Amino acid sequence: MQSYYKLLKYKSFSQKKLQKSLFFCNFARFLNNLVPEMPIFMVNSLFYSRLYEWYEIHHRVLPWRETDDPYCIWLSEVILQQTRVAQGMEYYMRFVARWPKVEDLAAADEAEVLREWQGLGYYSRARNLHKAAIQIVESLKLKVERSGELKVESIFPNTFEDLRALPGVGDYTAGAIASFAYNLPYPAMDGNVYRVVARLMDIDEAFDTTQGKKLFHKKIEELLDRDHARLFNSAIMELGALHCTPVLGDNCLSCPLNTFCLAYAHGTAELLPVRKPRPKVRDRWFTYHIYIKGERLKVKGERTPVYTLIRRREDKDIWYHLYEFPCEEGQTDDAYPFTHVLSHQKIHARYIIHKVQKMPELPGTIIIRWDDLNDYALSRLTLRVLDTLRGSLPH
Repeated sequence: MQSYYKLLKYKSFSQKKLQKSLFFCNFARFLNNLVPEMPIFMVNSLFYSRLYEWYEIHHRVLPWRETDDPYCIWLSEVILQQTRVAQGMEYYMRFVARWPKVEDLAAADEAEVLREWQGLGYYSRARNLHKAAIQIVESLKLKVERSGELKVESIFPNTFEDLRALPGVGDYTAGAIASFAYNLPYPAMDGNVYRVVARLMDIDEAFDTTQGKKLFHKKIEELLDRDHARLFNSAIMELGALHCTPVLGDNCLSCPLNTFCLAYAHGTAELLPVRKPRPKVRDRWFTYHIYIKGERLKVKGERTPVYTLIRRREDKDIWYHLYEFPCEEGQTDDAYPFTHVLSHQKIHARYIIHKVQKMPELPGTIIIRWDDLNDYALSRLTLRVLDTLRGSLPH
């Protein structure tokens, strides 16, 4: 517990709320002198009961919460990274419908997975998802060969260490799968949980630094309900998503955990959590060339084909393995009417339409029918441009 003197540095705290928090902690110390270990149990029990009662009433019904299938939970966790639930839901349902088992995803072509992922951004997630599925299936084959049995009981990794070894799976995702699928005692530290923990304990350390991550992980380990990890992680994540939000308003007054919350007592909740300074955004300028060969004519009731030229991005750069129109990078004096903001880059783009009789021979490009363009995984910028320029393009 922070000392009274440290609390005095906050000028905006409510004396009444502060006295309430100090009384609660002093009462716990008093009980500890009478019955060792009892106050910890009492405090935790009250904390958990308040949290779980709130969750029971307010939680959202989401398909990945209605299952303990580790494959479905893994899919949802990867899709929901950097993605809002409303947007991620559609992708989750499509992935589960098209590839209901990890073996199905492993058998898919990477281009199919990227195409299904189109529009979500952060495409390395999709590539790692596919790589991990292949790794899981290959690992199963090795288990079968070594055991000599025709069937192995579990195909999906069922320990934190094995989950953590999958491509694209970090501590958070491994903890989420371990707790939600197997109820193993591991925390799931997403952005919502960092925010809740920062406020509960009034931590002004940046949570996205190496030192900060270690501190927050230690604190959440202390809070974790090890007997009910699935419920605890679900509840505290949901509290952060729905109630302990970045902009609080009057939410603190009705928070089920305000009795335990130091930031509420000190009046610092709106200031937390703290992030490290963001890196400077890098500007890049792209000129795209849309080559179109052929006219939209009807011959004997059928439309004549129109062709275009695309290429796949092969450099380990943004939009790796996605398709785009031939492109040149570099700033000119021309106007760049399209902008697209990524995490650390701002793309300025312009598109030039060329109607040609013969396609130019450009390295790395392929000629495709215009009507087949939707069969290829395209960046969100390209999709937006196609929609904006649709009046000038074949349709």
